[in-house]
Amino acid sequence: MITEKDFENEIERFLLAEGGYVQGKNSEYNKETALFEEDVLSFIQTTQPKRWERLAQGQKANVKAVLIKALCQELEAKGALDVLRHGFRCYGKTFQTAYFAPNTSINEETQQRYDANILKITRQVVTEDGDRPDIVLSLNGIPVATAELKNVLSATHWTVEDAIYQYRKERNPKGKLFTFKKRTLVHFAVDTEEVYMTTKLDGEQTYFLPFNRGYNKGRGNPPIAGNVKTAYLWEQILTRHSFLEIIARFLHLSVEEKKVRTDSGLRLLQKETMIFPRFHQLDAVRQLIAHSREHGAGRNYLIQHSAGSGKSNTIAWLAHQLSSLHNRDDQKIFNSVIVVTDRVVLDRQLQATISQFEHKDGVVQKIEHNSQQLAVAIASDTPIIITTIQKFPFVMAALARKQESGINVAISTEGKQFAVIVDEAHSSQSGEAAMELRKVLNKDGIEAAVMAEFLDDDDDETGLSDEAKKQLFIEAAKRQRQPNLSFFAFTATPKWKTKALFDEPGADGNTPFHHYTMKQAIEEGFILDVLENYATWKQYFKLLKISENDKELSKSKAKKEMMRFVNLHPSVIAQKVEIIVEHFRTTTMHKIGGRAKAMVVTNGREHAVRYKLAFDEYIKEKGYTGIKSLVAFSGGITLKEAPEKEYTEALMNGIREVDLPEQFASEHYQVLLVAEKYQTGFDQPLLHTMFVDKKLSGIQAVQTLSRLNRCAKGKTDTFVLDFVNQPEDIYKAFKPFYEVTELGDIPSNEKLDELAATLDQWKIYFQPEIRQFAEIWFSAKQQPTGSEHKQLNSILDKAVARFLAVGDEIQQGVDDLSELKNEQQNLFKSQLKSYLSLYQFVSQIMDYSDDLHEQRYVYLRALQSKLPNNSDRNKVDLSKDVVLHFYKLQKRSEGKIHLDEGGADPLKGATDVGSGRADATDELSNMVQEINGMYGTQFTIADQLFFEQIIEDALADNEIVGAAKNNSLESFTAYFADKLLDLLFQRMQGNEEISNQVMSDESLRNRVVKRLAKQIYQRK
Repeated sequence: MITEKDFENEIERFLLAEGGYVQGKNSEYNKETALFEEDVLSFIQTTQPKRWERLAQGQKANVKAVLIKALCQELEAKGALDVLRHGFRCYGKTFQTAYFAPNTSINEETQQRYDANILKITRQVVTEDGDRPDIVLSLNGIPVATAELKNVLSATHWTVEDAIYQYRKERNPKGKLFTFKKRTLVHFAVDTEEVYMTTKLDGEQTYFLPFNRGYNKGRGNPPIAGNVKTAYLWEQILTRHSFLEIIARFLHLSVEEKKVRTDSGLRLLQKETMIFPRFHQLDAVRQLIAHSREHGAGRNYLIQHSAGSGKSNTIAWLAHQLSSLHNRDDQKIFNSVIVVTDRVVLDRQLQATISQFEHKDGVVQKIEHNSQQLAVAIASDTPIIITTIQKFPFVMAALARKQESGINVAISTEGKQFAVIVDEAHSSQSGEAAMELRKVLNKDGIEAAVMAEFLDDDDDETGLSDEAKKQLFIEAAKRQRQPNLSFFAFTATPKWKTKALFDEPGADGNTPFHHYTMKQAIEEGFILDVLENYATWKQYFKLLKISENDKELSKSKAKKEMMRFVNLHPSVIAQKVEIIVEHFRTTTMHKIGGRAKAMVVTNGREHAVRYKLAFDEYIKEKGYTGIKSLVAFSGGITLKEAPEKEYTEALMNGIREVDLPEQFASEHYQVLLVAEKYQTGFDQPLLHTMFVDKKLSGIQAVQTLSRLNRCAKGKTDTFVLDFVNQPEDIYKAFKPFYEVTELGDIPSNEKLDELAATLDQWKIYFQPEIRQFAEIWFSAKQQPTGSEHKQLNSILDKAVARFLAVGDEIQQGVDDLSELKNEQQNLFKSQLKSYLSLYQFVSQIMDYSDDLHEQRYVYLRALQSKLPNNSDRNKVDLSKDVVLHFYKLQKRSEGKIHLDEGGADPLKGATDVGSGRADATDELSNMVQEINGMYGTQFTIADQLFFEQIIEDALADNEIVGAAKNNSLESFTAYFADKLLDLLFQRMQGNEEISNQVMSDESLRNRVVKRLAKQIYQRK
């Protein structure tokens, strides 16, 4: 018969035979001290005999009791993790309680001490409270882990949930064995299917985290041939070397400080959390370390870990271990680890985490002053450097200034290798700053390679002087991958370019190198599914033309301006504000124990300002309390009706811009109105509801909506009310990032040549001008004279003049076609942008350099900055041409957007450009009709009585007829109430008066619904 004891037997058998453990007896456990005291004494006597002898001589017969007492005192004061890593004091001497694996195998004595560790498995230990955990694991006499085991095939059919229940209900969290951090550091609940763990027992409040490998990109564990699914726990994680490494290099005590307002003022409270790595964190770091040890520098890794993955801890563990990594020949692999991030929280976490591993200064340095500080840190081989990507372009200039002033700080990269960890890798490796990073970190290697190429260049096509040509080669070389640099890029939502650049295959032979999916994070409960409750609304409106003359306009611009006119209209914003405020008051404010907050995503700065004004006015008018708003946007803006007044974020909120996150987190504010700001990287767990009034797509949609997904105590769901986007659009945006993002085709240098030829054909610039520009540009990098800017601008001005003349020929004989001219100029700019982007990309992923392309690139990049911005040219203003005649909002859909259905399209690079056709034009009156038709307000009108027409239209609708056939009259009437608005709009023209009356009078509308539904039901 299968029992739980069989499960215990198998785990014990493996750990004793193959896991490096020794057998323990429960009689060896001392209930009073919660220690295996003989193991403590044996380890110290073996590894520190001299100190033991000196203590024994002084304490005589009491030596054991004295030592154990001192150990217990420090375990109570500092906790087991600190004592295991740093030892404890006894009569003026430090006694080590464990020795962990050294970074190298050079020191034999260190290795011998490591081998002397006593890792023991003991079953059915009995505590002072009578608790009897199935398994206790101890290190040199100090209990470090417990496990409760359940065999689903046993007669009881108990599962991991029963093990969790046992910890919560039947284990005393204040008992000596279980008290937080003082003895055991982690507790596992295990059955044959899943593993959960916790680092703190807290009765019914005990929070268990899944410790599973993941299966089919989601939760759970994959089947294992001939074994149970959870065998990885004791065969991989708990084995001697693995478990000792976790204690030495992963486990850490996180201390969070939080300001709490009390009657006596603000108090600073500290919350301690013991962090044990989740499986994907441990697996990612170990795979990256193993691969780097085997292959050295020169690799690009992508780690696609979802929000909720604990990325900050993963980066901290990886940075620390890379900084001390040695290869099989005991040579240090990386001189420095450079963490590129803009997040203050990551800097704090790195500093705090690594300080627990190493008690010495200078291991981590944050670059918070200037580029000179960064240069000195790199030059001095600082183990871990935290900086931003923006500082690298200024490092060489900073060094040059120092050398000019007689201070010699040289960065020698000869023979040096660097690990670069990129936090959120969306675009940080594709721009010029990233190129400068490569140049700074491999200055000597690039210069050596350039000189070799320069000396071997017998077929010179550049037409440049030797000095300019050398600098050109340096610029081109810094774009390519450098053999002394390894990049480790972390992101939840990789762009196509990121996927292509960070292409080191993982264990399955594919990229990303490692992944933890959004699907698994949701299923494991680390983030909430923001698409679980998603409501979309449809807006109906009618515009009336009031101007006497028709304007001939670009159709796309006019449509865009019409929508802008509608969305900024005071009555439209007022309707949306009413919906937002009333939903917040009736639903959102009661969530998360009354602490829930909301975000309103607006379409721009003016939109945000008008929302804020309308929001505050509505609250004041209604006399509501308990709901106050903040607005977030950059810079200042004036409104057309009040040009003398400038609106800024600080003035509208009455607080400093830097204080907004802290103020929003307080109980004083509940709603945040945003325009671009706080849509990415903003972590506020109390955000429950989002109101979206902006078109979202792709990564922007995922990042914006993911502001809601953070978990908080009492937070069980989220809600999105979307005024603009459709469910299918949101599905399309999220699907590629739900599991593992696939990469589409990668463009080649042939595509780059094609784009270059397309640009050349415009005749806006000519090759001699590019060569002349390149000669001055690259020569100035070595020996600037100070007058280069005049010459460079003069060359570019010729192309700018030709650009401004583009489209002149198509205007002959036409009264006013400035829009066509504008469209042609924008097309050139679009093609230019595509070329620059593609060259940056191709030059990084391919062993490809072309002198002419490099010259064209630097020329066109400079030209791009001089071309005029056409966004405000010929701007369409319809405020005097149309009025908003009617506007109505109606709920379109509500429910879950299911990401498990269907497949995701692979990511593609944006390298294609337009055909060159100008946008069509049309008369304003026709476009008003088209827009109204799009929103259901203009249709063919039958010559019959109005309500009869509505009935006929309904009977022609298969969906309505189907609903009538398959439901009771009562149910169909409720269904038809939602459909009537659509039908009214179909017959709006010529029937405005009765339509508006029905739509605006709720009582009348209810009577009409009841009468028409009955007639349709009878005639179905």
